[in-house]
Amino acid sequence: MKAARPSALRQRNRLLFQTPPSRKQSRRALGTSVPVASSSSPSAHGHGHGHGKAFNSSLAMDSTTVTVNNLPEFAGANQPETPQTHHQLTSPKKQYEKLVQSGVLRGDNHQVRIVGKLQRFWEQLLKYNPPPVLDVETSSSLISRLFSRAPSVPDTPPTSAPKGLYLYGDVGTGKTMLMDLFYQTLPPSITRKRRVHFHAFMIDVHKRVHAAQIAMGHSGGDPIAPVARDLAKDAYVLCFDEFQVTDIADAMILRRLFEGLLNHGVVCVITSNRHPDDLYKNGIQRSSFIPTIELLKTQFEVTDLDSGTDYRRIPRALSQVYFHPLTPENKAEIDKLFNSLTCPTPAVALKDPVVENRPITTWGRTIYVPLSTSKIARFSFEDICGRPLSAADYLEITKQFGTLFITDVPKMGMDQKDMARRFITFIDACYESKIKLFVSSEVPIYQVFSEESAGSRGGISDHMRSVMDDLGLSPEVVGSSAMFTGDEEIFAFARACSRLVQMGSKEWAETAAR
Repeated sequence: MKAARPSALRQRNRLLFQTPPSRKQSRRALGTSVPVASSSSPSAHGHGHGHGKAFNSSLAMDSTTVTVNNLPEFAGANQPETPQTHHQLTSPKKQYEKLVQSGVLRGDNHQVRIVGKLQRFWEQLLKYNPPPVLDVETSSSLISRLFSRAPSVPDTPPTSAPKGLYLYGDVGTGKTMLMDLFYQTLPPSITRKRRVHFHAFMIDVHKRVHAAQIAMGHSGGDPIAPVARDLAKDAYVLCFDEFQVTDIADAMILRRLFEGLLNHGVVCVITSNRHPDDLYKNGIQRSSFIPTIELLKTQFEVTDLDSGTDYRRIPRALSQVYFHPLTPENKAEIDKLFNSLTCPTPAVALKDPVVENRPITTWGRTIYVPLSTSKIARFSFEDICGRPLSAADYLEITKQFGTLFITDVPKMGMDQKDMARRFITFIDACYESKIKLFVSSEVPIYQVFSEESAGSRGGISDHMRSVMDDLGLSPEVVGSSAMFTGDEEIFAFARACSRLVQMGSKEWAETAAR
C-alpha cells in the first residue's frame, strides 16, 4: 500500500471548504472523492490514498469520500446550522468551477446548466429578507378571543420570495451533489437553513402534527398551520433530498403543509427521481393529491437533470460484505467479522463490550438490539423484519449504529410481502445513513425478492424492465418478482436492488460508517 502524497492532500484540501469538525460528521457526502488503496478485507475505516478520479454523483464514489462540509444527520435536526467560518463568499458557480478545474469533478454541460439556475437562486437569496414568523396566541377564553388582536396568518407567499427549484432526474445524475453544493455555499448570514432527506422530514412532520393535535385538545382545529409556522421559524431555506410520495398520510397533508411554508416565506430546493406529474402514481385517493402537484409546478421551477453521463455505472470493485448461501462456513465468516470489528483488542473489548438486548427507544416504545457495542449492532432477519417495525424505527437504529450485521435473510415469496416491504424500508434507511452493512442470505442479496431468474421465466413486465434500465440494473442479475405490482412498489423494489449492489462495493465498505 503506497503512502499518501502530502502535497496532493494539501492541494485537495485547499480546494474544499475548511470548517472545524463538528461533534458528528455527516454521513452523506458531496460527490467528491479521493481513492484509497485496496484492502484485502473490509475495515471500519479506509486508509491510504492513491491517484484521484473525477466523479459527479454522490452515487459514484471511489474509495475515501471527502465531505465538503458537515451536513445535517439523516434524521434532520431542526436546530439552525452553525455559520460557515470562511470570510469570503463562495458561490455555487465558483465552487463547481473550482472542483472541475482541480479534477475532482468532470465537466458536464447538463450540470453546468443546473449550476446556473442554482447560482441565480443563490444570488436572489442574498437580497431576500424573509418576513417575520409571528406567534399566534391561542386562548380558551371567549372574551380573549373576541377582543385580542391576533396576528393574521399569511394566505399568499411574499412577493419578494424567490421561486424554488425542483430538480428531477434518474438516479446517479448528480442531483444530490448539486443540491449539497448549493447548500454548502449559502452565506453565513443565512443561519435558518435545513438540509434533510424528505422521508426523515415527513417523519418529523407527523410527530409535530401529533403533538399539535394533543395541544389543541377537544377544541380541535387544523394542526398543519402551527406545524408549518414552527418549521418556518426553524428554517426559511429548506433543501429536500429524494422527494417522493408513497404514503397516503403524506399525500393528504402535503398541499396544506407546503402552502403554509411558502406563505411564511420559506424557499426550497427539491431533488426527486420523478417529475411532479408522476408523483404518487396509482396512489390511493390520488385525486386529492393533484393540488399538491399543481402547487409544485406553479411555485417551483421544475428542471430535468438529464445528464449525458450515467455516473452510477463507473466500475466499482466488489467487497466481501454479503455472504450466501446460509452455510456453516459463511456463518463462521460472519461471526469472525463481527468479532474482529467489535473486539479488535482486549482494551477495546473492555471499554466498549458487546451487550445483549441493548434497549433503544423510539416513538415511546423500546426496541431491543440482540448484540451490539455502542456503534456496531447485529440482528437476525427475523429481528429486523419479522416484527412490525416502521421507517422511524429503522432510522433510529441507523442513527445509533454505523455498522450493522443482518443474518439469515431468506428468499422471500408472496407470503412474506410485508417482510419484504420492511426490508426495502430498512435498506433505504441504511443507504441514506451511509451504513456499513454485512449480510448473510439464502441467495445473492439483491435476488432475495426474486421468484426465479429472469432468464428462466422471461416474464418481466415492460414497466419493470424500464425501471431496472433507469437504475442501471441487469434483469439477469436481479431476476423477476410478481410480489410488487404498483408503480411505486416496483420503483422501490428496483431501487433497493440498486442500492444493495452499490452497498456491496469495496468503496462503500471503505467509506461507510462513522
